[in-house]
Amino acid sequence: MAAWLDGDTSRPVVTTAVRFTLEELADVAPGNSVEVRVPPAGAVQAVAGPRHTRGTPPNVVETDVDTWLGLATGRLSWADARAAGRVNASGERADLSALLPLQAARPRPPR
Repeated sequence: MAAWLDGDTSRPVVTTAVRFTLEELADVAPGNSVEVRVPPAGAVQAVAGPRHTRGTPPNVVETDVDTWLGLATGRLSWADARAAGRVNASGERADLSALLPLQAARPRPPR
């Protein structure tokens, strides 16, 4: 995460940052009612509620890696991303605004 925050946009760094933040989301909001997809880097099921087991989940959030990392770090708000069409969210539990940004992914203040 630190490497991405410092400006490294290489594929391995971005993929690792996305996977780390998806894991953080699952830790902050454990559950299986929302599937968060950030192709091609990763996906996770999170948020408490009815468990989904087959087919397309009823609650899906999908976005690109840049948007996801912006949301996870607070560089982009959920409302702005939705308004710009950068996030596709379907289902009644697919609003992640109360969970983002992720505390562990926020940029550190300058020293």
